[in-house]
Amino acid sequence: MSEKISPDVFAHLVDLASLDLSEKEAEYLRRELNQQLQSIDELIAIPLDASIPRTTHGVQMPDETRAALRKDEWKRFDNIQAILDQAPEMDEGTIVVPDIPHTSLE
Repeated sequence: MSEKISPDVFAHLVDLASLDLSEKEAEYLRRELNQQLQSIDELIAIPLDASIPRTTHGVQMPDETRAALRKDEWKRFDNIQAILDQAPEMDEGTIVVPDIPHTSLE
């Protein structure tokens, strides 16, 4: 199996994501990701007849049993304070979020 994610590339991705992985955890995760990519390659290699229609769901559902999609509607929420009261920390009317440590994006 050729590896699409080399140790160097994986180390770079782990650094960008600011993950704290042990060497054993990192190697396990890299190996699992490469196995997933190999499985995808094997599925792509299966020849399919062009007349087979694409589907977004493996099981066809008749319209009468399929749940109806709700219409997206914008609704004004007038009690903004009720939302802000749920924030764990506020500073001068803004929600304080944890800092994401990083040096630079390359």
